Amino acid sequence: MIYKLLSFTLIASLMAWYNPKPADEKTYTLEGKVQDANGEGLIGATVLVKGTKNGVATDFDGKYKLTVKDSCNELNVHYTGYQSQTIQQCAGSFLELTLSTSDLQLDELVITAQGSERKSIAKKDRHIKPSALPKGGHPMQYASPTTPQHNTENYAHIEENRFHRVSQEPLSTFSIDVDAASYSNLRRFINDGQAPPADAVRIEEMINYFDYDYPEPSSEHPFSITAELGACPWEPKHQLLHLGLQGRHIPAEKLPKANLVFLVDVSGSMDAPNKLALVQSSLKLLVEQLRPEDRVAMVVYAGAAGVVLESTAGSQKTKIREAIDQLQAGGSTAGGEGIKLAYKIAQQNLVKSGNNRVILCTDGDFNVGISSDGDLVRMIEEERKSGVFLTVLGYGMGNYQDHKMQQLADKGNGNHAYIDNLDEARKTLVHEFGGTMYTIAKDVKLQLEFNPAQVAGYRLVGYENRVLENEDFDDDQKDAGELGAGHTVTALYEIIPAGVESKLLADDKPLKYQEKVETPKNNKNTTKELLTVKFRYKAPDGDKSELLEEVVMADAGKNKAGENFYWSAAVAEFGMLLRDSKFKGSSTFESCKILAKNARGKDDEGYRAEMIRLLEAVALLGKKELRAEK
Repeated sequence: MIYKLLSFTLIASLMAWYNPKPADEKTYTLEGKVQDANGEGLIGATVLVKGTKNGVATDFDGKYKLTVKDSCNELNVHYTGYQSQTIQQCAGSFLELTLSTSDLQLDELVITAQGSERKSIAKKDRHIKPSALPKGGHPMQYASPTTPQHNTENYAHIEENRFHRVSQEPLSTFSIDVDAASYSNLRRFINDGQAPPADAVRIEEMINYFDYDYPEPSSEHPFSITAELGACPWEPKHQLLHLGLQGRHIPAEKLPKANLVFLVDVSGSMDAPNKLALVQSSLKLLVEQLRPEDRVAMVVYAGAAGVVLESTAGSQKTKIREAIDQLQAGGSTAGGEGIKLAYKIAQQNLVKSGNNRVILCTDGDFNVGISSDGDLVRMIEEERKSGVFLTVLGYGMGNYQDHKMQQLADKGNGNHAYIDNLDEARKTLVHEFGGTMYTIAKDVKLQLEFNPAQVAGYRLVGYENRVLENEDFDDDQKDAGELGAGHTVTALYEIIPAGVESKLLADDKPLKYQEKVETPKNNKNTTKELLTVKFRYKAPDGDKSELLEEVVMADAGKNKAGENFYWSAAVAEFGMLLRDSKFKGSSTFESCKILAKNARGKDDEGYRAEMIRLLEAVALLGKKELRAEK
């Protein structure tokens, strides 16, 4: 009797999330396009049946396709920065809807202190005194009408890497990071009329959001190594070292068989068009990439966890899409139980030497069962021993738990992306399918040794949560980052050359009892070396690391730096301005924009042009309020 009662309870819980329609229920399809005044499609616009939770986000061309129960429906259409509209559409017609820009202009946005409650302010009262503006060109924090009033988003505190004196600390060690969640998340803030919180700005993730033109690996190692040296744009007396890794590209048809488990958060906090509805659209994009030999299962969790799709062949796309379409949100969030069950399903269908991966889609708001960061991380560290990797896709706003999702991805031998619209889903799950879904090297670490004859001090730009102890480099038990097929990884070091006086080293005094080192000993030729960089990595299923070593010469800066160098520098400069970094030097939004425009280079997908627009928008937010007071 007890067994039957428990079974009934679990079935009832699952039915709340997974409600397949009766076979004889008639449905209709509404299709259309949402565009701006120039006829350009608006990517990620929300199209929602009025009074329901049934909605979709527009695709890369601004088009939508929505399944409905009635032949004619009222639709609510919304896109940030444009006037929302309610329209009537009947099946059988293709609707082209043009949205007008919102009456709420950039100079009418409301400035608030970070974390304070937003107030409704009349247009005539929206001018802010210059004394309210932060000094140093740092953009203000603005509130938007679409921003949730009770913001519980969580970000780990970032203490920026400082400069180190080479005579005391010649070694710098860190783990690679291929995550790009920070960039798409801060884009969401800027598009919503706000400056992102400083701790949401991870400069290495901004840099690594973009592709770079590095050579394909030509050796037995799975990645190539590129180093460039040039003058630092924001500190002309300093140098900037650009290090780039290029993961080997693998054609989709040659990727190992995939055993995927979609783990979907269907709790009440996911009940929003930019959450569960966007998750569904994202996963259907991924389903289109599956081959017949691939398999996918789906686990959902709210108050409990359950399997709504057993492991299914990639050839059965209709069956998989139908399972995705029937998901509904409601209840509390037992994320820990969901993770356990997803790993269990993945292990039951494990493909030897294949791509075994759990794909978690959530806002990170776990509140039932195992929910503390420490317990979740320990569980993930244990589960990764099975050979199953983890990809974490973050969604939503207002209660987005960035720090928790970062930790899970890092400890799960995986990656973390933030999906703010369908175009970002397409970038992550279609264009970068191999890099996101298939690991070619794990536990990738770098260690640089600087030559005191050439370098007085150095600073790693970003990677604050990836810095390792120097002894961790040779420790194969120490976890580090993973590199996906076709992925690029870029890191920047700001270097103070030997003989250059700098107040940035003033807090790092020479030691009393240490001998001053002018040149390396034993080999006069090494005085021409700027530094030596070592790399360690393991095969995806390996336990022993491989070692590579490269030397960068001091005269490397004589060669003209290319677009890779200057674009990464522009992105780093943008990040420092957003953070109001004490290391931003002479940076301004104008100088950053000029640098970015000159280094834009090949930009087939328009991502670099988009960053320049974001840069201009943030600069404009500050200038508008200043002009209003004159």
